[in-house]
Amino acid sequence: MPEDTEDQRSEQPEKASSSGKVTRRSFLSHLGAASLAAAVTNPLGAKAEEMAAEEKLIESATKVPGAIPVTLMINKKKHSLKLDPRTTLLDCIHENLGITGTKKGCDHGQCGACTVHINGRRVNSCLTLAVMHDGDEITTIEGLGQPDNMHPLQSAFVECDAYQCGYCTSGQIMSAAALLNEPCGHKDDDVREAMSGNICRCGAYPNIIAAIQSVRGKA
Repeated sequence: MPEDTEDQRSEQPEKASSSGKVTRRSFLSHLGAASLAAAVTNPLGAKAEEMAAEEKLIESATKVPGAIPVTLMINKKKHSLKLDPRTTLLDCIHENLGITGTKKGCDHGQCGACTVHINGRRVNSCLTLAVMHDGDEITTIEGLGQPDNMHPLQSAFVECDAYQCGYCTSGQIMSAAALLNEPCGHKDDDVREAMSGNICRCGAYPNIIAAIQSVRGKA
């Protein structure tokens, strides 16, 4: 039997498509058209769907046996949740609410990466349960300052290059912000002692102390 020529082979998919059969070419063309329509149609509706999906994720994450209601005030925003009473404040902030600036380092209260403020005092959020703080004022690094409106300590850490990998930085800044309102001597050694609960594996301690002292000096 003679083989089909190249022109005959190129015409065959079009003939199959016109006869009502689904060909590879017709399938891909329909798929491309549908994808393009989805990309340009109703972006506001897509955003609303995305937000609804996030809310549904939070709701499903909090539906656990034995969950109890708790209302947390985080960065001046109220969050009404139902949580497993064993949930740490750190896990609630990071996993349930998606506030990711607070970091999990050791999960044993030894590194300080998870430091937040509770009613103005610094606390290792991995060592306290979320249900214990119903109604308390909780502040994370996001509530301390934002890129367009940074806290003086955040600016000082940038100016003094007081970080390397950055993983411990949010905890360092939260501890330092609390230190500004605590009794502490004026010497660098006094600051080192007050910040001893925050570990920097990169060893950026001299610059961290310099950043804190620059803000204390201006105050």
